[in-house]
Amino acid sequence: MAGRIPKQFIDELVTRSDIVDVIDARVPLKKAGKDYKACCPFHEEKTPSFTVSVDKQFYHCFGCGAHGSAIGFLMDYDHMSFVEAVEELAARAGLTIPREAGAIFEKDKDTGADLIEIVREAARFYRSQLREHPQSGRAVEYLKGRGITGEIAHEFGLGFAPDGWDNLLQALGKDDNSREILARAGLAVKKDSGGYYDRFRDRIMFPIEDYRGRVVAFGGRILDKGEPKYLNSPETSLFHKGRELYGLYHAREAIKRENRVLVVEGYMDVVALAQFGVDFAVATLGTATTHDHLDRLFRHAPDVIFCFDGDRAGREAAWRALENALPVLREGRQVSFLFLPEGEDPDTLVRKEGREAFLARLKQAMPLPNYLFDNLSRQVDLGRLDGRARLVELARPLLSKMPQGVLRQMMLDRLAELSRMDPGKLPVLAGQQQAAGPPKSATRRAQGPQEPPSIVRRAIALLLQHPNLAHQLKDEVNLGDLDLPGIPLLSELCALLKNSPGLNTASIIENFRDSEHKHHLSKLAFWEYPSQVEDLEAEFIGVIGRLGETSAKQKTARLLQKQDAGGLNQAEKDELARLLSLKSEHSRLSPSRH
Repeated sequence: MAGRIPKQFIDELVTRSDIVDVIDARVPLKKAGKDYKACCPFHEEKTPSFTVSVDKQFYHCFGCGAHGSAIGFLMDYDHMSFVEAVEELAARAGLTIPREAGAIFEKDKDTGADLIEIVREAARFYRSQLREHPQSGRAVEYLKGRGITGEIAHEFGLGFAPDGWDNLLQALGKDDNSREILARAGLAVKKDSGGYYDRFRDRIMFPIEDYRGRVVAFGGRILDKGEPKYLNSPETSLFHKGRELYGLYHAREAIKRENRVLVVEGYMDVVALAQFGVDFAVATLGTATTHDHLDRLFRHAPDVIFCFDGDRAGREAAWRALENALPVLREGRQVSFLFLPEGEDPDTLVRKEGREAFLARLKQAMPLPNYLFDNLSRQVDLGRLDGRARLVELARPLLSKMPQGVLRQMMLDRLAELSRMDPGKLPVLAGQQQAAGPPKSATRRAQGPQEPPSIVRRAIALLLQHPNLAHQLKDEVNLGDLDLPGIPLLSELCALLKNSPGLNTASIIENFRDSEHKHHLSKLAFWEYPSQVEDLEAEFIGVIGRLGETSAKQKTARLLQKQDAGGLNQAEKDELARLLSLKSEHSRLSPSRH
């Protein structure tokens, strides 16, 4: 984010945003004392351990350890990028995001409004060309030949990129800057010899929308013979194939209604299915189904059905989808696989059989556990002892990917049944050495919050949770000379609060988002200090005082060592005398210990 959105704006945004409102709109919260609680949205649990602090503007799950600010929650729950999360909060707060000038911004400004606007204008251009260009008759005839009506073409915003090297450039590339933006958006290609040319030529254009419904990329289907048949926009700062799904924004209400989502392989499949009333389908964008895809789909529905061709390529794609689904497959989530007759795809099959027959096929989709064990069982001879051992070895790396829970245990039980093995011996084989003991989350809750093991971490925790204590830091307090773990972080935290007064816990941690210290700060944000609230100020003064004493002792020891090794200059002699005098005075005033 540095160099694009000013740090000061992020501080203000986090301070002005109410994390309770942000989370409650997605996960209903209940008041619990001064904080709010809910069952954690990031892992299965029956007893709420997900806590949202109003004072700290921070959330923390004492079960799985998930934590973060309002920005972090949007990134983790809605799978937004950092920029998307900032834009979402800014829109809620009615704030305009400022942009920093300079070389870094110029280099990295692809996420700004200029790219969004140029892609939106390109979508308008392609739609107009489908209606108006002299060559558009070929495109219209192609769509009619595929059975696409004008209504459904309009609904999905289909367009046409005319043949020629510079149609889009002539329309939108008015100057060098706009041509450069077109290139960064993946709509134009820069030539080695200089100049640009249109990326999409003589193709039916399918606009790809992000989670907000903004067009961020395109897929183009060639009209005549040629390669590639389908051409996608390249990866840009707006578009990542591994995160976006064609048709998801369009289908979101239907998916909610059906409580399931159908994943197909092509743009035309999504459009054709929607035309026949199967309007809860999405498509991957020329890439295998990823973990991000599945996470996003499961945010919309608990049941994901993959629809693949029945040929070898389709079954290989299904297996890759299975492997990526295992880490996110837990109770309440289902994945199934539907394999179509060879030579058919959803587009052709729904036209041949109709909507009801196609929906009936979905009921015959094979559940993931069945597909996994059927596939593995075909690779071994279950009539042989070593064949059954081989089955266990094949299943082990797959089942070990699954999160702990009832579904994983049931699949282990099925593996035990197929391998004719004692179920009690399978957990170790499947990488479940922890199964015999209590879950980590239960152990953490039983033990309660642990006391930071050092005086430095006590100081950090106090400042982090109560930033107003920073006014107790005197200018003469110098912690930089201390040789203790955590001092660099404490010094950095003190400097931050001195330069930016008024930060809350969440905004402090956001300042350390890209730092190695972020994880440690997040843990300390919910550590419960044993002192009473009214004693915190005195406690903090005492902690800083003890750190000052330790600093003086370390500095004295270093000067004495240097004196023995080779002598001190006059300034060092004066400093040593001062430190020894302070030590003597402290010993005289301190109560004797016998």
